[in-house]
Amino acid sequence: MDTDSYMHSLLVANPLRESILRATIETIQLPLGSRGLDAGCGVGLQCLLLSEAVGGTGHVTGLDVSPEFLNRGEEIVKEEGLSERISFQEGDVGNIPFDDRTFDWAWSADCIGYGPWEPLPLMKELARVVKPGGIVAISGWSSENLLPGYPRLEARLRATSGGIAPFIHGKKPETHFLHALSWFREIGLKEPDAKVFANSFYAPLSREIRNALVDLFNIRWPNVELELSSEDLSEFRRLCQPDSPDFILNLSDYYAFFTHTLFWGKIAK
Repeated sequence: MDTDSYMHSLLVANPLRESILRATIETIQLPLGSRGLDAGCGVGLQCLLLSEAVGGTGHVTGLDVSPEFLNRGEEIVKEEGLSERISFQEGDVGNIPFDDRTFDWAWSADCIGYGPWEPLPLMKELARVVKPGGIVAISGWSSENLLPGYPRLEARLRATSGGIAPFIHGKKPETHFLHALSWFREIGLKEPDAKVFANSFYAPLSREIRNALVDLFNIRWPNVELELSSEDLSEFRRLCQPDSPDFILNLSDYYAFFTHTLFWGKIAK
């Protein structure tokens, strides 16, 4: 997926995730007036929620390697009238361009523990830029059930390369996102904790949520043609393509849910 398409997907899918991410951020109780880092911020959608949490006297810095994402983030923040409270910096989470103990907290979602990168160096970088007593938190998509009544097909889809993404085949189990508590302990964070959050959707679906779910199907299960049997592929096309008369989102009793998992801890004083 090219950068423009991916940015579009982030914006279209945001209604699915906004409420669950707001609840996730509320859980870590960021201090009012604090200054924090959103590492791997994408187009800055979570910067808006983090800024809401720290209030008008707080500040959020979004960090990402993509200048295209950051440019779009600046446009979004300007549209929201929050340019004084949110700023952006181009940079890599593995080599954060800020001094030690710069921030009161650091947040990263769908980034550390995803993809081929070793998580411990990234966690150490987050911890490095946070002041003693400050919070380090990472969050990520952790499960979904989107095809009610078709558990076999959904299990097959979960086993495809797209379905396990952003994890990759052959990755060491201890580097998987759901092992994050061990990373927190290994780098010396205090009071490590974890919590799962769920969000559900059911018919009748609003146009906004319907469009977001259509986009989510494309994000979760791209390019499945080479990995499914002909029978499963036929069933997938029947249920998951909007132009199909049997498109699953048309069900009068459609129901789906997904989960995010949050891990957080504190820098030793």
